[in-house]
Amino acid sequence: MRVKVACVGGGPAGLYLSILLKLQDPSHDVTVYERNAEGSTYGWGVTYWRGLLDQLRAHDPESAQAVDEHSVRWSDGVARVRDLTTSQPGDEGHGIGRHRLLKILAERARQLGVRLEFDHEIDPDDLPDADLVVAADGVHSAVRTRHADHFGSTLVPGRNQYIWLGTSKVFSSFTFAFVESEHGWIWCYGYAFGPEGSTCVIECAPETWTGLGLDRAAEADGPALLEKLFADLLDGHPLIGRPAADGSSPWLTFRTLTNRTWHRGNLVLLGDAAHTTHYSIGAGTTLALEDAMALAAALRAHAELPRALAAYERERRSALLSIQSAARYSAQWYENLARYIDLPPHRMFALLGQRHSPLLPYVPPQLYYGIDKAAGRLEALRRLKRWLGPKVARTVHARALTSRD
Repeated sequence: MRVKVACVGGGPAGLYLSILLKLQDPSHDVTVYERNAEGSTYGWGVTYWRGLLDQLRAHDPESAQAVDEHSVRWSDGVARVRDLTTSQPGDEGHGIGRHRLLKILAERARQLGVRLEFDHEIDPDDLPDADLVVAADGVHSAVRTRHADHFGSTLVPGRNQYIWLGTSKVFSSFTFAFVESEHGWIWCYGYAFGPEGSTCVIECAPETWTGLGLDRAAEADGPALLEKLFADLLDGHPLIGRPAADGSSPWLTFRTLTNRTWHRGNLVLLGDAAHTTHYSIGAGTTLALEDAMALAAALRAHAELPRALAAYERERRSALLSIQSAARYSAQWYENLARYIDLPPHRMFALLGQRHSPLLPYVPPQLYYGIDKAAGRLEALRRLKRWLGPKVARTVHARALTSRD
């Protein structure tokens, strides 16, 4: 059945949903409305993991191939604390420029017949005439805000301040750097998104932010101060900011968004308009794309729109439970950095990798590290036993047959 769909917001979630809907049925009438000009976007690069790439290949191999070709990879992490550096192997991570990702998805959507309306602001009091309206316009969604009482929207601010910057330095690993200033610790997560540069997310406690004067620094002075603090990390490369269009401070406080319900009549929330998870787990883009996959699947499985939207919401709420919990504990780890920062660097880095654990905040860090190491050895022994057991059994069995002969 031909359906008319209007997506408000041309980010990854809205664009990918439009692609999936046209792949399901080319007769669907799908339009994506984006308030900004084509090619303009915030941020620098986004991260994702191997599992997402497998999902993209299963849903649309063509766009997945383009995403893969324009991504960079890393398989280890590096942490720099004061003058000491330690590294640990990890899962294969991927980075891609946000601008590049949006370009790939927009080109694929156009190829499939989706109408893309850039520079087109949607009035939340005058939504497009469509069978389904998708609010994919981010955490500050005007469409959701217009009906906030119905959706039961709640925004919980975190404690720390952060800023999203770029640099021309290309990191070969996912890199953490912790610098002690006279006003407290300030730290950076750095990861490459292409041969042209990397993303640098810099975070600190509010007292460090004000103590360093970052709350009062002029537009050019803030990055210059940060370049001095992270000089050893940057190797002479600059930090690059992008001024806000409304002149507001580029420093932010992360806000965790939840909603009591995700749909209202023929209106449904998607991606960051429905939920947010702290940037320190690098899952925002993945979750937005998975929302699009789930909504497209629910619309295909249920002919009645109310049932489809309810099924989509149930599935995604369930899938998000463990991820949202991990994100909360990850944010709290950084908010309580003083608890971990004076550990030996390799131990601090190990607990950085365990920051999603709900147990870690309640166990002394040194004790937790010892328990985790012991558990790791036990698991290694279990894996060895599972691998060695059948081999020993086959050898004994073969020898028994030989002795009979």
